[in-house]
Amino acid sequence: MRRYIEIYTIMLRNSLIREMSFKANFILWMLVEVLWFCGQIFFFGIIFGQVDQIGDWSKWEVVLLVGTHQTIAQLFQAFFFMNISNIPELVRTGKLDSLLLLPVDSQFAVSTKQFGLDSILNALLGLVVVVVSLVQLQIVPNIGFVLLYLCALAFGVAIHYSIMLTLAAVSFWIVRAQGLVYGYFNFLQIARYPDVIFPRAFRFVFGWIVPVIIVANIPARLLIKPLGEPLWLMAHLVAAALGAVVLSRIFWHFALRRYSSASS
Repeated sequence: MRRYIEIYTIMLRNSLIREMSFKANFILWMLVEVLWFCGQIFFFGIIFGQVDQIGDWSKWEVVLLVGTHQTIAQLFQAFFFMNISNIPELVRTGKLDSLLLLPVDSQFAVSTKQFGLDSILNALLGLVVVVVSLVQLQIVPNIGFVLLYLCALAFGVAIHYSIMLTLAAVSFWIVRAQGLVYGYFNFLQIARYPDVIFPRAFRFVFGWIVPVIIVANIPARLLIKPLGEPLWLMAHLVAAALGAVVLSRIFWHFALRRYSSASS
């Protein structure tokens, strides 16, 4: 474990050096993400100009949900998205060979090559929005719910990672799987909407089988609706995350046996 931590620390440092070598690009991408985030909040502001509630969600509860989704999505993008989205290209070009020869776990090697500092800063912006929303709602969660919320964020990132890794591993069969990977990255945006707007069947499929909706909805509910069976909500999220992680791990090794390398 210590060796993996040391390796990951080196990769993080190299990524930071690379980011700082292109400061203009770094600032530009960060501004684009901030504007996109502000656009989401503005969109819901327009909706709440016409209605008082969406289901059992008030305006500032939805803003908190959007901030939670922003935090989870940006953390996922910072630590994993660039790496996972590059797997189909590694398979197509045969560059995966060099990673498989490393004396580390293959999944670790393909998942931790790059790191995006701009996404970390945008994740912090999401947390700022969460705090502002809590102030507007006059909610002061105790330390237990704050820790539960932070753990829920981590499980949300794990769900996104596991699903996208599984989709990327399909490239061992169809080679060009970027469409699947980027398609899911766009699809995960539904996590920023209140779950009550979706039909019951849709909530079941994307709350249990492909658990996208719960990624942001459950952490948000833990803060704003703490009396609504928080242990059951957390159990749902933990079960979905662990199931996704285990299944993606199994599928990764199954798919890896399909890889014949560039030299064969």
